[in-house]
Amino acid sequence: SDIISSHILKEWIGRVRPCHEPSLVGYCKLLIGRCPTSGSFTSSHASNHFAMAVFIFYTLRKLFGKFGLIFIVWAATIAYGQVYVGVHYPFDVICGALLGSTIGLGMSKLYTKLVR
Repeated sequence: SDIISSHILKEWIGRVRPCHEPSLVGYCKLLIGRCPTSGSFTSSHASNHFAMAVFIFYTLRKLFGKFGLIFIVWAATIAYGQVYVGVHYPFDVICGALLGSTIGLGMSKLYTKLVR
């Protein structure tokens, strides 16, 4: 998920982060020490964490049962944090989460098929 998000989509789309957007000066409060120079779309944090969470959720659901949803909540918290600190737009995080979830689900199905 990181290669697709960071090295393909971010470079191809090149969306400016909210902390670099001149029209948002005064509206966007950066809560970390610096604004990353890479593109904003898609959020690699959201993509990577949702890929891991969905993979774990589906491959270990018999072990965790309904408590497996804690992994999805964990990924959503990380994704929300990217918007909260001012380095991503909500749409970047939503698309990163969808990308990561798709990759995590696909890898889970592949893993389950190969292990059986």
